[in-house]
Amino acid sequence: PFILFTSLCSWNIGPAHIISFSTEVYFYLDYGLDLIFRQYAWLKKDLEEANKPENRKVRPWIITMAHRPMYCSNDDKDDCTMFESYVRLGRNDTKPPAPGLENLFYLYGVDLELWAHEHSYERLWPVYGFKVFNGSMEQPYTNPKAPVHIITGSAGCREKHDGFIPKPRDWSAFRNTDYGYTRMQIENATHIYLDQVSDDQNGKVIDSFWLVKEQ
Repeated sequence: PFILFTSLCSWNIGPAHIISFSTEVYFYLDYGLDLIFRQYAWLKKDLEEANKPENRKVRPWIITMAHRPMYCSNDDKDDCTMFESYVRLGRNDTKPPAPGLENLFYLYGVDLELWAHEHSYERLWPVYGFKVFNGSMEQPYTNPKAPVHIITGSAGCREKHDGFIPKPRDWSAFRNTDYGYTRMQIENATHIYLDQVSDDQNGKVIDSFWLVKEQ
């Protein structure tokens, strides 16, 4: 793996390129505003490499993973509940302004974005700029036109669950507050399977879907 600092690395596994990065750099500026810019530059370079035709042909899936989501419909007023999310849009209260990540990930064709922080589970429709970009009405996750976000923090901690606002956002497809965990299976170059297991319901699968990208 290529490592800049502890939470920033990428690796290849089968037909997927997976990137781990830090969202905390947007919130703990005492450690240096430069961390946001260094990370952004590293991510851009990594995504450029992953998108070279010879690389994307072998590893068509690009998956990111980090702590704080860009989107969520929880009721705790965390960053992901705000339209002006720091992770999504960046920070305009710094000098110079710090870039967010949504445009970057959209531009370089990230397929799946895995998040945590919220002590709940939420599956989003393919989304960019608060707009839904489903593959089709019948098969929203087949050839989606924007990244798919999964918030999988339902294992929880001593702080217990995070609740949701009463009415889901248009981009929210499914949400649940059971304790549990998410499983992902990268089947091949065209199919990824994800499901959500509820510990509160004795291992019952409460959500599942296929992400399909036809070549």
